[in-house]
Amino acid sequence: MPYKPKRPCSYPGCPLLTSGRYCEEHQRLVTARYNKYERDPASKRRYGRAWKRIRDRYISAHPLCERCQRAGKTVPAEEVHHILPLSKGGTHVEDNLMSLCHRCHSEITAREGGRWG
Repeated sequence: MPYKPKRPCSYPGCPLLTSGRYCEEHQRLVTARYNKYERDPASKRRYGRAWKRIRDRYISAHPLCERCQRAGKTVPAEEVHHILPLSKGGTHVEDNLMSLCHRCHSEITAREGGRWG
């Protein structure tokens, strides 16, 4: 299957072509800006070193996207999702976690009104 043609970076004045929304350099800038000005400051406390260990342990035990598996597809998991978000009282317990591919995680986050909602 052919790849989609690359398109210009969405950052104003950047002529580089990319397969995503921004080139690598500007994606870092946009993410840093989001984390500094728009993201809840409490999230830094919630997603520290302990979360990384929990996430790594969970994703090694559940290496496939759980949502895609239910649909009969085999897709590697890239992210760990909190079923009940931490901001709404969820915790890092295993019953509240779900391994997802990037696409499924983005769909759920957008539907719940996360970063893009």
